[in-house]
Amino acid sequence: MEFGKNFRKYRILNGYTQQQIAEKLGIRQSNVSDWENNVSRPEYENLIALARLYDESLETLLGVDGDDEL
Repeated sequence: MEFGKNFRKYRILNGYTQQQIAEKLGIRQSNVSDWENNVSRPEYENLIALARLYDESLETLLGVDGDDEL
C-alpha cells in the first residue's frame, strides 16, 4: 500500500505545509516528506498524532477500512 498518498492528501485538505506538520510533531520536515514519498513510515505516536490533527480515524488516514485484508 502507498500510505504516503493519503498522508499528503489529508495534509493538503487541512491546509498544512510539510514544515507546519513537522513543527507540530517536533520532527524534521524531511521526515514528513519521506512519509509522503513512501521512503519511510511514521512511528505509531506520530501516526496517531496525524489522525488527531486531521480529525480522521487511523483507518481512513491509512486508506483501509474494516473489510480490507492486510
